[in-house]
Amino acid sequence: MENVRETFKEVAAAILPVTIVVLIIQIALIRLPLESILQFLIGALFVSIGFFLFLLGVNAGLLPVGELIGKTLPKTKKPMLIVLTGFFLGFSATVAEPDLRVLARQIDLVSGGEIPSGILVFTVSLGLAIFVALALIRIIFSIPIHAMMIGSYSLIFLLSIFVPEDFMPIAFDAGGVTTGPMAVPFVLALGIGIASSLRKNSTRSGEGFGLIGLASVGPIFAIMILGVLFR
Repeated sequence: MENVRETFKEVAAAILPVTIVVLIIQIALIRLPLESILQFLIGALFVSIGFFLFLLGVNAGLLPVGELIGKTLPKTKKPMLIVLTGFFLGFSATVAEPDLRVLARQIDLVSGGEIPSGILVFTVSLGLAIFVALALIRIIFSIPIHAMMIGSYSLIFLLSIFVPEDFMPIAFDAGGVTTGPMAVPFVLALGIGIASSLRKNSTRSGEGFGLIGLASVGPIFAIMILGVLFR
């Protein structure tokens, strides 16, 4: 019951300010038709309900299960199994990412079908999955995160020389949309679970953080490579 109450407060704190600001602007400045405002209010209500149910599902299911999987996998003492699990979980979570679907549809529309949405979704999901696997390798072997981040972005800047101009903004948008409501809770909980299991003391279990930041580099790489192939 406490979880439901806290979730309700989170949703109210997220949705109410936006709703109030829009209503103030409506009254003071723009004065949209009443029908449009009613549609906005109904939409805000649906978003609130969906957001509430989603957060309940994350707290009740995605986070605990992801962390439990992360804590159990190291007990197998098979690093390759940990990495492959992260790869497939990262891929499947990204394929289901609603933000990515929106981006893919918009790019398909703007490009006139030259960049099919299915190819874009697959490419971005594959890129994120590969970098989730690399992020788990970093956790397993205690590789400094700044070394991997500097190396990754150095390669991105180098690759940008060969990428068509139209693909550059798409690539960086792809890195942003993958850090959405499906991939982040599960992958982050997985990384923290693995780190806490491998590092029994609390000062090292924080290595699970940074996984999403590193994983989001993967879609940028993937789209840039796709741009070179479509050139």
